Amino acid sequence: MSKGSEELIAARKEEIITACAELYKTMSFKDITIKEIGNATSFTRTSIYNYFQTKEEIFLALLQREYELWNGRLKEIQAGHEEMTGEEFADALAHSLEERKNLLKIMSMNHYDMEENSRIERLIEFKVVYGQSLAEVRNCLDKFFPEMMVQDKQDFIFSFFPFMFGIYPYTVVTEKQREAMTQAKVNYVYMSIYEITYAEVKKLLGV
Repeated sequence: MSKGSEELIAARKEEIITACAELYKTMSFKDITIKEIGNATSFTRTSIYNYFQTKEEIFLALLQREYELWNGRLKEIQAGHEEMTGEEFADALAHSLEERKNLLKIMSMNHYDMEENSRIERLIEFKVVYGQSLAEVRNCLDKFFPEMMVQDKQDFIFSFFPFMFGIYPYTVVTEKQREAMTQAKVNYVYMSIYEITYAEVKKLLGV
């Protein structure tokens, strides 16, 4: 395959992913279709099937892109600090997820469907980037908390990543949900993405 062809494929994939991301700002996962995504691109709808076979594959690629952006932010945290306290690291990690609301939204709503309805090769590509996220968080712990035991670092990772799945639904609440909670007389304390993440990271670090 020529370099020009590779660049065209990459550009078309990126256009499809971006179109999906734009639709996701105002539409739900179930309402977005291949046709809707195709209408938002500069080429024919049927051309999408040359790059993605299902809607779930497109969303998985979008999630992969979100993880890649987060990985870049984690690298910046490592490069920008020689040392950090537990509170400083919690602050930085919370801000890094505050910037990636789409990452948290997709994770919380569609993760199982995306993986189940994507080809194995697409899933492997995603898992590589997800694995890099695990590694980058581990690299942060290695650099800023060298005194932590290996098991404690492992416990942090296997507590924090599942925790991430619940951040969005616990922090992004519609008026309908608020009204239901009020009428149900549930005394719920609403927190932002930053607040809930900051508190959890501090707890996991024991600070």
